[in-house]
Amino acid sequence: MTNAFTEPYQLGGTQPLGIEVLVQVARGGRKVVLAESARKRILAAREVVDRIQRGGDQAPAVYGVNTGFGFLADVRISERDIRDLQRNLIRSHAAGVGQPLPEPVVRGMLLLRAQVLALGYSGVRVEVCELLLSMLNTGVHPVIPSKGSVGASGDLAPLAHLALVVMGEGEAIVDGTRLSGGDALKKAGLTPLVFEAKEGISLVNGTQCMTSLGALAIYDAEEAARLADTVGALSLEALKGTPVAFDPRISAVRPHPGQAASARNLSRLLEGSGIVESHKDCGKVQDPYSLRCMPQVHGATRDALAYAKQVLEREMMSATDNPLVFSDKNEMISGGNFHGQPVALALDFAGIAAAELANISERRIEQLVNPHLSSGLPPFLTPHSGLNSGFMIAQVSAAALVSENKILAHPASVDSIPSSAGREDHVSMGVHAADKLQRIVDNTLNVLAIELMCAAQGVDLRAPHKPGAGLRAVHAEVRARVPQLEQDRPLYVDIAAIRALIDARTVSAALAKHLTLE
Repeated sequence: MTNAFTEPYQLGGTQPLGIEVLVQVARGGRKVVLAESARKRILAAREVVDRIQRGGDQAPAVYGVNTGFGFLADVRISERDIRDLQRNLIRSHAAGVGQPLPEPVVRGMLLLRAQVLALGYSGVRVEVCELLLSMLNTGVHPVIPSKGSVGASGDLAPLAHLALVVMGEGEAIVDGTRLSGGDALKKAGLTPLVFEAKEGISLVNGTQCMTSLGALAIYDAEEAARLADTVGALSLEALKGTPVAFDPRISAVRPHPGQAASARNLSRLLEGSGIVESHKDCGKVQDPYSLRCMPQVHGATRDALAYAKQVLEREMMSATDNPLVFSDKNEMISGGNFHGQPVALALDFAGIAAAELANISERRIEQLVNPHLSSGLPPFLTPHSGLNSGFMIAQVSAAALVSENKILAHPASVDSIPSSAGREDHVSMGVHAADKLQRIVDNTLNVLAIELMCAAQGVDLRAPHKPGAGLRAVHAEVRARVPQLEQDRPLYVDIAAIRALIDARTVSAALAKHLTLE
């Protein structure tokens, strides 16, 4: 992971924490420092907790400070046991299972957890927030199992595995080596913390696992939406479709912003097309929906993703701790900001929206390979069909991915299961929603890679006519890695090569030299 950023992000400062910044930190290695204004807020909130502690066993019962947790909230804890209470909380809650979360997700969790503390409503010492940022900046990445959260009192199990490393336990990966939490901190020159009152619970109450997973997936889904316009336009070229349906007057009388943006993109992509010019008088009245309705379908996905992004970015700037410390009133109030329902609903919606990009893409693939639909292209896009099967099974693979997405698109947020002896009797399943979204987006990008492979072949078969300048550049990038199909070969190699171009943003970079998509 390389750091291409000259200025660190000032956590808790004047610049809001958005998805783009999270991606810069999680994937790009951008450094993060604590803003001075955040430091002051953290100190003010900690003073409220310290006042309670100074009251000793005579202080009023405050959840998370001198009581047990969950169903055990009514059990009073003596002053001498406060540190043991916080340590035991982290140890007991670290009960996750499954494969570890990917490094970028873990980095996102470290950033987001520090962000919550920086808001000044948690009541921890400044040292807790600073150690999280030091772990982030030195590459100490806790090993966090991917399964175990129901998204109610926050992502308890995943965050407990993160907190274990803060106190020198658990496991972490440093420079690709899996170490004990204590050894990982030592290798990075860091010292573990002994948690004081309120600090353990302040690290496990919150939605940072589902939010990190979901934010990264939404970022990739937005790229998929832009890519869908590009790939769809190339398919339209190969299928000798018409750009008439993208006339701005059509979008003006149905003013959904995503539809208008997609229509503008498609129109720009098709400008100067020699293929469109070659058949402008062919007499075709309308194209199939998978071509004609790209603005409506792609645009609806864009609008859904914009809504989900808004929810996620609002969550990233939210205090999700419990109880919350209001230093201006010297009060601590117990509530439910840790509940993941707002995030879970938005991520389920985003998953449905992303799946639709794959649905319509697969239909365009069918248009390309089916000789009854492809406006004169050879069966399965191979000049010697029969002896060769061409892209026949590429469409089958796309269909399989689309069908898997239909299963994954079932909302997780409608499920609930009671926990903690019925005290936590409604849960969000937000991590499930985030995980499904990530898998849907991955499948969708693979379907778009298959469509791009087929559309490039279709454009080859329209020679000597060529598409517009932007699409020619995209086609050239594909052909630099994947040659035109003359006879059958293993297509998985080609699909993987094109997916690599997509993931490296090579396709969008080639296009950007000629035009910028919305």
